[in-house]
Amino acid sequence: MELIDRMLAGDIRALARLITLVESRHPSLPEIMQEIYGHSGRAYVLGITGPPGGGKSTLVDGLAAEFRKRGETVGIVAIDPSSPFSGGALLGDRIRMTQHASDPGVFIRSLGTRGSQGGLSLATREVVRLIDAAGYQIILVETVGVGQTELDIMELADTVVVVFVPESGDTIQTMKAGLTEIADIFVVNKFDRAGAANMLRELLQMIELAPPRAWTPPVLSTVAFKGEGVAQLVEKIAAHRAWSAAQENGRERQAFSNLAEFADVLTGVIGQRLRQGTTTSTLADLIRQVKDGAVNPYCAALTVLNDPSMLRDLSEDEPCAAPNRPSKRK
Repeated sequence: MELIDRMLAGDIRALARLITLVESRHPSLPEIMQEIYGHSGRAYVLGITGPPGGGKSTLVDGLAAEFRKRGETVGIVAIDPSSPFSGGALLGDRIRMTQHASDPGVFIRSLGTRGSQGGLSLATREVVRLIDAAGYQIILVETVGVGQTELDIMELADTVVVVFVPESGDTIQTMKAGLTEIADIFVVNKFDRAGAANMLRELLQMIELAPPRAWTPPVLSTVAFKGEGVAQLVEKIAAHRAWSAAQENGRERQAFSNLAEFADVLTGVIGQRLRQGTTTSTLADLIRQVKDGAVNPYCAALTVLNDPSMLRDLSEDEPCAAPNRPSKRK
């Protein structure tokens, strides 16, 4: 595909166009992802998550600047909430990160959630793979900040940074949010505000009382809009990266991520084909009964799984050749 060749040669416009095709679920999506898969797997993916209003975009902006100082290219994927009515999204992070607008070493893309409830867009994983294949060394993924459902980032990022602010609440509320269990690094941002020291102390106490983990998440303080503490955060990210590379845990995490991607792709392809309809009378009749409410979706799903002819109808394409294994992240 010409667009992929241009992207691999460093054409940013081609990368942007491919992302648009992926996000719009263009029919060429499977072909695109199959072709770029072998070129991906080299970037290091950082997930930046946490409750709304924590200054995540400002922190991501600062992290990008710090990584650029260290000579690394950076891709930024910022997830913005989509309207449940129009489906549109503000996509304002590119406006907030204007300092990188003229830097060819930084690529910024905003995505709408488009109904996803896990803090990530449905296309996020594929977009990350495209930016990875384009040669960016660090990819920062900023989630929407929806709180309790924001756990999908675990399946995507190599290091997860959870950002809080002094107003995030007491320890009980923090634990209820469900974010503490996914963090590799905690950050108390806006540390110049009242109550910041108390928040940091509560996080440290919570870690001490939690069951032992192979990696103990450090707790850092930042004032992102001033750039304070950002360099120290990058150092802790590097420490976690080095630790993870030396541990069996790191390989298990990658295996978990690969399996999650496989499950997402499989369910996406099957779902798309079911919605498009079929020419096979048996499956078409089942789909009609589901639409009419005559058969419940659970029974219908089990019927398909136990009927080889229906499964063959859903797997109408020739199987693709096994792609080259992507390079192991370092």
